[in-house]
Amino acid sequence: MIEWRERHISEKQLVLLLSFFVGALSALAATLLKSLIHLIQWLVEEQLIGEGNTWWYLITPFIGITLAALFVKFVVCDDISHGITKILYAISQRKSIIKAHNMWSSIIGSGLTIGFGGSVGAEAPIVLTGAAIGSNMAKAFRLDQKTMMLMIGCGAAGAVGGIFKAPIAGLVFTLEVLLMDLTMTSVAPLLISSVTATAISYILTGMEPMFPLNNYEDFVVSRIPWYLVLGLVCGFVSLYFTRGMNKLERWFKHTITNMWVKLLVGGATLSLLIFIFPPLYGEGYDVIRQLINGDCMSALENSPLEHNEWAARNGYWLLLTYFGSILLFKIVASVATNGAGGVGGIFAPSLFMGAITGFLTARIMNMSGLAIPEANFALVGMAGLMSGVMHAPLTGIFLIAELTGGYHLFMPLMIVSVVSYLTIMLFEPHSLYAMRLAQKGELLTHNKDRNVLTLLKMDNVLETDLKTIFPEMTLGELVKIISESRRNIFPVIDHDGRLRGVLLLDEVRNIMFQPRLYKRFTVGQLMTSPPAVLQHDLPMEKVMEIFEDTGAWNLPVVDDERRYLGFVSKSKIFNSYRHVLVHFSEE
Repeated sequence: MIEWRERHISEKQLVLLLSFFVGALSALAATLLKSLIHLIQWLVEEQLIGEGNTWWYLITPFIGITLAALFVKFVVCDDISHGITKILYAISQRKSIIKAHNMWSSIIGSGLTIGFGGSVGAEAPIVLTGAAIGSNMAKAFRLDQKTMMLMIGCGAAGAVGGIFKAPIAGLVFTLEVLLMDLTMTSVAPLLISSVTATAISYILTGMEPMFPLNNYEDFVVSRIPWYLVLGLVCGFVSLYFTRGMNKLERWFKHTITNMWVKLLVGGATLSLLIFIFPPLYGEGYDVIRQLINGDCMSALENSPLEHNEWAARNGYWLLLTYFGSILLFKIVASVATNGAGGVGGIFAPSLFMGAITGFLTARIMNMSGLAIPEANFALVGMAGLMSGVMHAPLTGIFLIAELTGGYHLFMPLMIVSVVSYLTIMLFEPHSLYAMRLAQKGELLTHNKDRNVLTLLKMDNVLETDLKTIFPEMTLGELVKIISESRRNIFPVIDHDGRLRGVLLLDEVRNIMFQPRLYKRFTVGQLMTSPPAVLQHDLPMEKVMEIFEDTGAWNLPVVDDERRYLGFVSKSKIFNSYRHVLVHFSEE
């Protein structure tokens, strides 16, 4: 089949065909995941919880997390959390290979987690699913790594377009969040995947947007200052979201190591929070629909405030306190879900917190005497949080416009998204997705120079053909080694292989032709210390910084125990850089 394809279909035609099928399969996967979640939620909410049986909130989330954790540990036998971070890692390492099980494992894991009430989103798992479909289809047709990277982007674009019915957002998400370059050879496949996935979602689930608007006001220029304020608030809430979730995840990972203890702590925390704050149950999309349509009181259903006379008398302040508490505890609920073994992403939590942020900001302004449309602020608040958390203002703008059909609010969407993004950029240079990879120097960005250095690895530029010498060798023995070598630098090591220094040919050139000195000098007397010593796991960007700081052209490389591994030369890096740049760039 591969041979027939190579004879009859060009690679460019194949890429366009594959982008169509990747988009179609991503849409089907998204529809399957949403159907699974809705089926489990219907069974839980209608058959178990029903009318007034809110005590089930203490049990069902724990059941879902437990089932998901057992599925991941004993069936998948691999970590499937942090889906978008995994995609970024696959792209950054330039392998562009995502394991085949990711085409289905995230669907089951997140379906169980969210269906039973896990406080996370289904979007990141389905994006990983789409990316895995693209990667494995490209691998099946033996396409090169550059094309595999493009197919990963097609899968991600198709997944976003399919699950949200948002074709433009699917394209923009791939460019902004997955950090892929926009070129003429990549834009067509990405658009094909995104549009195909959206069209199939329309066919399977109808034309209505995900969050239809029934109550909104048109944009008024005089309210621009208040939208600027909302943008600032969203920026700082995004900072709380990013740093708070990062710290809580690290605490969960490093403090609790036993799987069963994690299940107990995470499940108990999540169940208790959902019992007190029912809006934290599941993705929270019902609450979003209520807030963007001006029906905040419906969000109190099954909560302690529902039908509470004292709460009715203290309505305004109690409502603010209640929603403010939900805003604070949402990241705790999300981390408890994933930390305990659940599978989910931060798309839905960021949209949920954005809607509440917009609503609370508008309600506080109205209490001070202004006339602010709370539904509008809840809607654009979603764009503000998504822009800040993901560092993706265009994704926030287009996604919310397509999710709600709120194209008439493009101006406030743009204002809030940009201000939120600029605000968080003052404090956090990377999104929550990219933070882990950036700390390891493994993240691709839109800076092509930095990308090429990221793609270069120490193994690609390490030179091991230099002859090693020992400190106790005499000058006469050294001259014999020099005569057999074509290099002008010699690493000096001890008998355990540890680097002691280096000897440059220029340092001995004036005495190497004087036989009377052959026994007078030893290598230990003639060697010098190198300007710097490179660790074997240093990222290439850091290596180049060391070369620039020292002015050296050759530097030795050692392992963690200072055993000599080889040399790196600046000229070899430049040659490899040019080679990778040509291959990496889209002509």
